Formats: sequence, C-alpha cells, structure tokens
Amino acid sequence: MDRTLKALSLMLSYPSTELQEAMPVIGAVLANDTRIDPGTRAALQTLTDALAQGDIYDLQEGYVMLFDRSRTLSLNLFEHVHGESRDRGGAMVSLIETYRAGGVEPATSELPDHLPVLLEFLSTRPGAEAQDILADAAHILDALGTRLERRESGYACVFRALSQLSGTQVDAETLAEMLAQPDDDPTDLEALDAVWEETEVTFGPDPNAGCPQVREMLADMDVPTTPLNRSA
Repeated sequence: MDRTLKALSLMLSYPSTELQEAMPVIGAVLANDTRIDPGTRAALQTLTDALAQGDIYDLQEGYVMLFDRSRTLSLNLFEHVHGESRDRGGAMVSLIETYRAGGVEPATSELPDHLPVLLEFLSTRPGAEAQDILADAAHILDALGTRLERRESGYACVFRALSQLSGTQVDAETLAEMLAQPDDDPTDLEALDAVWEETEVTFGPDPNAGCPQVREMLADMDVPTTPLNRSA
C-alpha cells in the first residue's frame, strides 16, 4: 500500500475525532516521503498539527464551507468534467466497476469520484498506475490547489503534494481556462442555490458504453503534460 496516498486521502476527509487522533501518525508518514519536496512536507506538518489540535466543530464547519458549499472546490472530480450531465452518471457506474475489479468494494456514503475515495483506491494499486491516474487529473488538482491558496487555506498543500506525486506539470493554458471560472462565495446562499439547482442525473449504465478502466473513464481529464524535472 502507498501509505502517503492513504494519508492524503484521510487529510481530505471530513474531520472527526478519530481522524484527529490519527493525525500524528499521518504526519509522520508524510514527513518521511521524499517524493514530496521539503517545503510542502513542512506545510503538511503544519496542517496535520492544526487538524489534530483544532476545535472539532470549527474544523468541520471550515471543511463544509470549503468543499461542500463551493462548487469550484468540490472534491467530486467528475463535477469539474461532466457537471450534472448524464455522462457523469455513466462514469460513476464504470468507476465503481473498476474499484470492484481491483478488489475494492466502496464502503462509503460518498460518490465514487470523491477524491478521498479515489486516493484510497489508488493507494492499493501499483505505483506506476496510481501515478498515471493522478497525472490524468493533474489539471483539476492544480486548479483546486490554486483556488485554496487564493483563500489562504491550509488544505492547499495537500494538492501541491498530489501534483508532485503525479510527476507532471500541467499545461499553463489549460489551467488558466479552469481558473477562469469565478470562485463561489459560500456565504451567498442565493447564488449557491442557483449554482446547485439540480439537473437530472442518471446513474444507470449507458447501453452504448463498455466497462473501461480508470484511465479511460478519466479520459476527459487527460491533458498534455510535461514530465517534471525529478533531479530538482
């Protein structure tokens, strides 16, 4: 198991007292992974300390304001690709089938494209496969990280770490296009209601679709990337 991906999955999960108790172990795992640069590891340590020591209700409220009440910060990756279209439903079904083919039965109330769920699955896969899938989603991860940095959120370092683990550098033009979408204001309830106005989502399989692997399902996430200079 890739303990770093598992640790990052837990850090992006809804805060609980159990997670708070686990933060020292999570911090130790991340501190020893030299795939992540020293500055990012230091920021991750700061975040794990904050998550371990903060008031649980404040942590939970902050998490909801960031990830649940801001569509541009949604941790459901297909939200940034398919929105609420029918294509998203077919992709969800295929992703669940891929998890099961990999010997993992999602035991969570979260959607299968929820980033912590995907990271937990990738932590069980061969390193090259996990890195390739992270690279496919790198532009989404970088956009989320940049938006979090704009809000001065400590969670931004988690996305910097994921970008480094992907081993890729996202095309600047593609990233700029994603960031052109205005950030949501989680305190503007009327605007949020308009943004989240529901469109019918069909989660049944598309009769014209097969059973693709994860990389094929994330094909819409795949953009030209440039390998990072690993000697840095």
